[in-house]
Order: sequence, then C-alpha cells, then structure tokens
Amino acid sequence: MNTASPSILNVSCYKFVALPDAAVLRDLLHARATAAGLKGTVLLAEEGINFFLAGPAGAVRGFVEALRADPRFADLDPKESWSATVPFRKMRVKVKREIIRMDHPAIRPEDGRAPSVDPTTLRHWLAQGHDDTGRPVVTLDTRNAFEVDQGTFDNAIDWRIAKFTDFPPALRAHKESLQDKTVVSFCTGGIRCEKAAILMREEGLSHVYQLEGGILKYFELTDGAHYHGGCFVFDERAVLAPDLSAEGPQAPGVREGNAINK
Repeated sequence: MNTASPSILNVSCYKFVALPDAAVLRDLLHARATAAGLKGTVLLAEEGINFFLAGPAGAVRGFVEALRADPRFADLDPKESWSATVPFRKMRVKVKREIIRMDHPAIRPEDGRAPSVDPTTLRHWLAQGHDDTGRPVVTLDTRNAFEVDQGTFDNAIDWRIAKFTDFPPALRAHKESLQDKTVVSFCTGGIRCEKAAILMREEGLSHVYQLEGGILKYFELTDGAHYHGGCFVFDERAVLAPDLSAEGPQAPGVREGNAINK
C-alpha cells in the first residue's frame, strides 16, 4: 500500500476557442510540457483545447501560466487534485477534429455558451428540490454508461449511452420528458455537458444549464452531497472520491492513453 503523501498536482481544463493554428501549437506545447517534466494529454482542435496534466506543482502551474500569456487562454481555470504519484506514463499532445467528439458540427461552443450553474447553486437546488423559480430540477448524466456505474447524482437521468456520439439521438428520443423542467447536464470536467447543453437548447429545451466545471469542480467546491459513489477518470487513479482522493482500481479495458478531461 502506497502511504506517500500526495505531492503530485493533477490539473484538468478545457476551453472552446477558435484555434486555426492548432498544428503549430501542438509542437510548441509538446516541447514546453516535456521540458517541464510533465505527463498527461493535451488535445487541440480548431474548436479549442482540452488537457489533463500531472507533475510537481510549480511545473504544472508554470505551464498553465505560460498558456495564459496567450490571450485566447487568459481565463483558463483548471480543476486541481493531488496524488502520490503521476497517474500518466507519457506526455501526449495531439491535434484532433474535435476536442470532444460529438459528430454534430453545428455545435460551436466558442460562438456562445449555454447558461451554466455553479456547484454551490446546484447543491442548493438539489437540497430544496427545485430551482430558484420553483421549477423542478433534474440532473442529466452525459457520460458513458460504465462511467455512470462508478457514481452519479442521486436520481440522475442516465440514458445508458456507450459513447458521446450517442447523445444526440438519445436526446431526440427523450426530450419530451424534459419539457417544463430545469435540466442540469453534467459530466466529469465540463466539456461534454457544455456541448450537450448547447444541443438541448438548439433542440428547443428552454431551461437548460451545464454544471460549471463538472463533477470534479462539484467535489472541489462542495461536500459532495446528493452524489453517490465516485467519479471515473481516464487515468491510473481510476475513480476519485468526493474528497478527490483515488478510491478504485482501473476499470477493465480503459487505457491510460485515453486520459483526458471529459
């Protein structure tokens, strides 16, 4: 059993912003992260950036500060957690078609975000059973079924999707049941529920919010109330408890190379 104190800083962050120079950024960021001794994954696409990195706190925060020097990344707000060891084996920087694949190209989050709700407000809504206008609140899990099985919000809607590209048809099959409710979409770190919330509004649902920062930010800013189980993460920590400590073994078939903020 590893009893070392947690000295490794893990950060996850994403931002939807136009990056026509994604290929150039790939080489720059790979060199910068490697020089700093960091490990993890950075995804770049024309729609934005998505990264999950680990290493000594000074090196990780220095990398983030260097990113913020680019005006497009000035407002990055990473989610932080700690571990005793680095939960990644390599440093990968990749250019992809989407930083989170939905196969719905009309969704362009950099052109305007869906409204968000912060974790403390969501906790308040769940405690009272409705939003501040009295409308019933439901939480919608936008993650894959095997992730949901590790933990989710109490009474969350779970459509048992196998991959995020299944979300659009699942929404169209179930959206009538969401009418006249306040729907809060959520995911691990915010990226999937942001795209999901935009799609739901495009599909005609009026009272839709994304959980700002996802489950990880909810764990960071609240006591984890109204959530049962842990939060699956795509790295060697596998499942994080509400106190952001690692609590479970790696799920079968999940590769560390897939680790990324979702």
